[in-house]
Amino acid sequence: MPNSTLNILGLDPGLASTGWALIQLKSAHQHPSRPLEIKKISYGVIKTSSQFSLPQRLQILYQELKKIISPVPPQLAAIEAIYFGKNSRSALLVGQAKGVALLALEEKGITCREFTPLEIKIAVCGYGRAAKKQIQQMMQKLLQLKELPRPDHAADALAAAYTAALTWKNDARKPAGKN
Repeated sequence: MPNSTLNILGLDPGLASTGWALIQLKSAHQHPSRPLEIKKISYGVIKTSSQFSLPQRLQILYQELKKIISPVPPQLAAIEAIYFGKNSRSALLVGQAKGVALLALEEKGITCREFTPLEIKIAVCGYGRAAKKQIQQMMQKLLQLKELPRPDHAADALAAAYTAALTWKNDARKPAGKN
């Protein structure tokens, strides 16, 4: 099979801070018995200030995401599913940020997969109740990073992208946001 690469964008959506990460799956079409080669391209966070209105913050997020995906659009994206905790207002704001992210991806024709926090933690750490620090440590180890990826939103985005890399070939999920 021919050697190729697959660039994957991971997203951990949030209104105040959205984690993003670009990784590359090398030799994406290699023989299944060979181990995957996955490397980090870049990662970070998009921050929006609470001094701005909600529409302004969503616009900032949208514009920054477009800058990240425009130079060389990834072929695949992974986004963390919204965790509905006790704070429904927070979940609503995260949902709005996630919607903006999905729009930016859709405009570029990027297929997006959605993973629950549990799925990501199991894929990366082997344990569904792994702590944030464990995710950071595993991403450092798996991607051979010199330092722990920080902040934790960026580490979560790396983990989402890594999960997509592990599952992309055999994943029959529907794209995120589509029922």
